[in-house]
Amino acid sequence: MRYTDSPQHDVERRDFTINGLLLDPLSPHPDTPFGEVLDYVGGRRDLERGVVRTIGEPVLRFSEDKLRMLRAVRFAARFGFEIESPTMEAMRALSAQLRQVSQERIRDELTRMLTEGRARRAFELLDESGLLAQALPEITRMKGVEQPPQFHPEGDVFVHTLLLLQGLPAGCSPTLAWGALLHDVGKPATFRRAPDRIRFDGHVEIGMRIADELLTRLRFSNREREQIVALIEHHMRFIEARRMKDSTFKKFVRLPEFDEHLELHRLDCLGSHGSLDLYHFTRERLQAIPAGAVRPRPLINGHDLIAAGYQPGPCFAEILTAVEDAQLEGTISTREEAMGLAESNFRRR
Repeated sequence: MRYTDSPQHDVERRDFTINGLLLDPLSPHPDTPFGEVLDYVGGRRDLERGVVRTIGEPVLRFSEDKLRMLRAVRFAARFGFEIESPTMEAMRALSAQLRQVSQERIRDELTRMLTEGRARRAFELLDESGLLAQALPEITRMKGVEQPPQFHPEGDVFVHTLLLLQGLPAGCSPTLAWGALLHDVGKPATFRRAPDRIRFDGHVEIGMRIADELLTRLRFSNREREQIVALIEHHMRFIEARRMKDSTFKKFVRLPEFDEHLELHRLDCLGSHGSLDLYHFTRERLQAIPAGAVRPRPLINGHDLIAAGYQPGPCFAEILTAVEDAQLEGTISTREEAMGLAESNFRRR
């Protein structure tokens, strides 16, 4: 570690000109009551021009810390700036060196891009710079993958995903943001031209596997990984919302963080056909359910079945599920009715 007493030398070792401004609180200045702004690298001019530019030689700055390439993208997207041409050219030339950065640091920088309100612009710049192919090759595979125009008039899978990212507000949860990014990650591997239309049979299941591997690679916590994979697993189920039995619907809406499932569905619709009919239907049906009816207290448990003479085993799950479904449907509401249902449908062993 090298230190210096010179503020100019200190600034010259930093990353970008817009991060190279210093404030001298001991030197009064007519332009600011806080002191004189020291600008040795043209940072104020670049702020006014809306430009992200490295301090000094771009290749040298990025070679010192490869993560700076992702930071350049994030700053440009967040503030609506452009990346200066020599800086962008150096990023393209060095993009493969991003693999030398730890997965945790890459994950954190990408998460910031996804949750700062300018995710679409960030991912366009990642693609333009060649960094997307290095950090998330699973996303670049979406480019050029056609979709059925009757459901996706917006274009290919990559364009559709960018539209979802465009809808992510600043401050959204990381799990929702990654769910939006990865919800169709299984489509490239399942693309098929059938006689009737383009199909993606099994894209949800394949997407869950790809996402799980990707999130594991990026060292996400188990909780975050499970929630993001769950968002992918259930994002197509809203199509069935009108046909769901009460028991099925109640089990659906009691998924952990269901508000994120609902919001992902809204973004998915707005990024494709534009119809929010099922989104509004689901919200209204959920709001019409009385408090406590989504997750009511169980009428019976395994101890009750043992006391009634049932032999413990796999059948217990089947019995209790059937009782719970009947309770959610509203066809039974007491312990006696629950035991009667068990006795009429399941033999004691």
